[in-house]
Amino acid sequence: MNQTAFRTLGRSGLVVSPLALGTMTFGSQRWGANAQTSADIFNTYIDTGGNVIDTADVYADGLSEQLVGKFIAERGLRDQVVLATKFAFYGGQSQNVNAGGNGRKNIQRALEGSLRRLGTDYIDLYWLHIWDQVTPVEEVLQTLGDLVRAGTIRYFGFSNQPAWYAVRAATLAAAHAIPGPIAMQLEYSLVERNIEREYIPAARECGLGIAAWSPLAAGFLAGKYQRQSSGVRGQGRLSGPNPFGDQKFTERNWNILQALQNVAAMLEQPVSQVALAWAAAQPGISMLIIGARQPEQLSANLAAQAIKLTAEQLQLLNQASMPELSYPDSLFNTELRRAIFGGMNVQGWAESR
Repeated sequence: MNQTAFRTLGRSGLVVSPLALGTMTFGSQRWGANAQTSADIFNTYIDTGGNVIDTADVYADGLSEQLVGKFIAERGLRDQVVLATKFAFYGGQSQNVNAGGNGRKNIQRALEGSLRRLGTDYIDLYWLHIWDQVTPVEEVLQTLGDLVRAGTIRYFGFSNQPAWYAVRAATLAAAHAIPGPIAMQLEYSLVERNIEREYIPAARECGLGIAAWSPLAAGFLAGKYQRQSSGVRGQGRLSGPNPFGDQKFTERNWNILQALQNVAAMLEQPVSQVALAWAAAQPGISMLIIGARQPEQLSANLAAQAIKLTAEQLQLLNQASMPELSYPDSLFNTELRRAIFGGMNVQGWAESR
């Protein structure tokens, strides 16, 4: 696999690279990259043949979008790249409850700001960044569909939302022959596999692609952190205040990291590259979103595309990272299926494809 091993995102005509460039680091003060370093990262990605740039209106308070727009314009790449950004988080400068969420008023406000910062008149892929828990899915679907029909956005998808929400939107869109979501953007890695229970099956049934964010678990699977008796040593997004808290530093995750290091030693490859190779090989994953603080870090991550894990190595990693099943998922196994069918094996249609 390489960056020009293009594929369509979900059941759509949007053609994407297997690795997208996430730009949360662009312009970030604490764990990000300054303007020049961000430009070097951007150019490194583009020069390898990648075509998806993923940003958001809240990254570095809008500076990420400004930098991305500037870099695209300087190289004349607007038609070549798939430009993706996101909306939903609060963007007001004063008390204005409608300056956040998934409602029509905020979508229009957020989109106008993103277009201005990016220096473009359309967005290729517009993501609902997070479910606001209150706006009816019908309103979101109608608003985003109107924007597709107007040409202001080309496609849209959902991120960080319940599986049922995306399924309802996709079903309504199909039933009424209107524009619907083409993908979901979700956290996925060796230490975060919970989307395998509902989201990946839902995506398969509804024709949605899955873009996996944080496939290195915010640096945990890159070996940035070491467990010590006094705590955790290492600097990065997981040190100090961070959106993940301490949830990555669990006994289970340290064991997964050890299994990853063992497989990496077999291959004589960096643990980060093996972690990315595992994620890219999983069924239902359309593309991985990778970020970087330095061009060298990005180049190393891109090199993961050359790694081919054997069935045995995949099994070792799968077993070490298998998520614990709870009801009702714990019921759905081959033993129960045989019991349902009188002890005989029955293969489902999806399994035979």
